[in-house]
Amino acid sequence: MLAAAPSHAYLERMKIPFLNRLVNRPASVAVLRLQGAIGAAGRGGPGLSDAALAPLLERAFKRRKPVAVALAVNSPGGSPVQSSLIGARIRRLAQENDVPVHAFVEDVAASGGYWLASAADFIWADDSSVLGSIGVISSGFGFAELIQRHGVERRVHTAGRSKSMLDPFRPETPEDVARLERLLGPIHQAFKEQIVARRGSRLAEGRDLFTGEIWTGREAVELGLADGIAHLVPKMRELYGDKTRFLTYGQRVPLLRRFGLSAEALIGGVEERAAFSRFEVRG
Repeated sequence: MLAAAPSHAYLERMKIPFLNRLVNRPASVAVLRLQGAIGAAGRGGPGLSDAALAPLLERAFKRRKPVAVALAVNSPGGSPVQSSLIGARIRRLAQENDVPVHAFVEDVAASGGYWLASAADFIWADDSSVLGSIGVISSGFGFAELIQRHGVERRVHTAGRSKSMLDPFRPETPEDVARLERLLGPIHQAFKEQIVARRGSRLAEGRDLFTGEIWTGREAVELGLADGIAHLVPKMRELYGDKTRFLTYGQRVPLLRRFGLSAEALIGGVEERAAFSRFEVRG
């Protein structure tokens, strides 16, 4: 499947930097930070959710008529549903307002984080950024032998034989694993379809890019998962003029969460740190 060709209105929009220079009016670029793990609102930490980002995205695309929206992406992924909802909202607003979208990957755009980046018309990365992980994962722990060893009896009563699927305190069964794989398969397929629809003919031919593997920024460019190596401010000024103004939007973090003084913030922070650590490389 080929990526959709830019609309006439979109191409006209790209001429605005030249027109702005003629009238000596600097262009405005809206910058929205997509920082953190992706999950439903209210699950600890600031995170990224469609409900929380909706008003920010509305303002970013509509306030002061920006010539472009730049997404600063730094996310290890998370909820596939929230990733899909946020990505779809970005596309709707971009089309409704005829505003091109550029994603700039910082440290990580993996799994759902790459889904968000793929909602942009162009993806830029640093040489050392980590991109990809186009796959789906479900993980947990099994304590069945531990509680048995300590004489603990697990008692579970359900109405519906599958209600206790993958209970961590009971032995894993082949039926449970088969059910889980039936859930993961369609979600992975939706992820693949999103990337093929958005990146189209830019993707490298003859490579399986959907194994969950990750790549550095330079490798991602070679594979068509990114469009080039660039940083936000210089790239936007290169495209839209040296006097380009940046209007930054970001989520407000409650005071207690900001200082890690709530149990919710502590748990959310630990979970997010663990998610980022899978892709962390230190110099």
